[in-house]
Amino acid sequence: MSPAHVAIWIISCISILLMLLRPRNIAEAWWIGLGAAVIVGFRLIPLSLAGHAIAEGTDVYLFLAGMMLLSQLAQMHGVFNWLATIAIQHSRGSRIRLFTLIYIVGTFVTIFMSNDATAVVLTPAVLAATRKSKVEPLPYLFICAFIANAASFVLPISNPANLVVFHHGMPPLGEWLRLFIIASILSIVATYFTLRWYCRKDLKGTIADDNETPHLAEAGKLTLIGIAIVAAVLLTASAMGKDLGLPTCISAILIAVVISIRKRTRPSAILSEISWSVLPLVAGLFIMVEAIDSAGALHLSQTALQTLQHLKPMAGTMAAAFGTGIGTNLVNNLPLGLIAAASIQAAHVTGALRSVILVGIDLGPNLSVTGSLATILWLIAIRKEGQNVSAWKFLKAGILVMPPALALATIAAALFTH
Repeated sequence: MSPAHVAIWIISCISILLMLLRPRNIAEAWWIGLGAAVIVGFRLIPLSLAGHAIAEGTDVYLFLAGMMLLSQLAQMHGVFNWLATIAIQHSRGSRIRLFTLIYIVGTFVTIFMSNDATAVVLTPAVLAATRKSKVEPLPYLFICAFIANAASFVLPISNPANLVVFHHGMPPLGEWLRLFIIASILSIVATYFTLRWYCRKDLKGTIADDNETPHLAEAGKLTLIGIAIVAAVLLTASAMGKDLGLPTCISAILIAVVISIRKRTRPSAILSEISWSVLPLVAGLFIMVEAIDSAGALHLSQTALQTLQHLKPMAGTMAAAFGTGIGTNLVNNLPLGLIAAASIQAAHVTGALRSVILVGIDLGPNLSVTGSLATILWLIAIRKEGQNVSAWKFLKAGILVMPPALALATIAAALFTH
């Protein structure tokens, strides 16, 4: 390995570690951006390659921009408070019932709008519900993070990583469901019961009554309709094999324009409240994955896949799922998904091994806060609202929640793949 390749690995690892630790409370985007800038500045990769890496993320940027715009509209026009009031009233004073209700909602948001939408759109609503009900927020916030990954392979659109891994040869919807529906159900159920057990102390007792009558103004109703429209657009675009970012962004902008005209508000009031630092963070991750790829990651991944193909079927699939799952927490599932997709194509991997690699990429990130883009977005969302979950606190939950769900989902995916 050349000195330049060694430097790339060291810089990338340090950047991800600093993103995790956040020294002096400096935002995550700065550490990833600094690492990417050092890699480009010292010519460890050509400038043209860095530009190509940034351009590759265009669809992701557009998707996130649309989702963040919808989330801010919902925040401004009372959608989250309205949802919180309804959730509390339906929980009928039970913390466990509130936990279950939020988990079910999170599952559906992830399935039909993607795991990133769960992190961006649902998390503020859950925070509003915990404040109204005066309960410890952590168990309910954990739901948003864990279900965003646990339910992210029900449909191709449930996780952008699915579209990356199966970019060459996406199976029809019926075939996808045959491969992953049982694995998804096991993942969702196992995550629910393990997380509920882990949070059992905080789920004892009752919650504060909320006698407020749920009321949603016209702008809030338009925002809700807009979210439903975006969900329909996502499903349609996915069924047609189209990218999701542009239609999501255009739909969100049109909804924002309609509401601004109806309410006679300035668009700048919405745009100024959005956490735009997420976009350079993602761009930095794309540069890093391109650099790591050039430093030999693709070769290492291909070699590992070839080794796994010679193991006994169940041993190979378990090793692939857990190896990939742990790997997502080291370099994030978005970069690893890109590397895995290239390796799968180069090594001509098909069948069960390909299926369980996707399960590992989607579900493995439930181990730590660095595992997936959705978890990082979740972390940014709760910090914006004055909450914080340390990397250690998340890891203590993840080390119990992730392994059983991943093991069950891996067995199911292997069994239902020819």
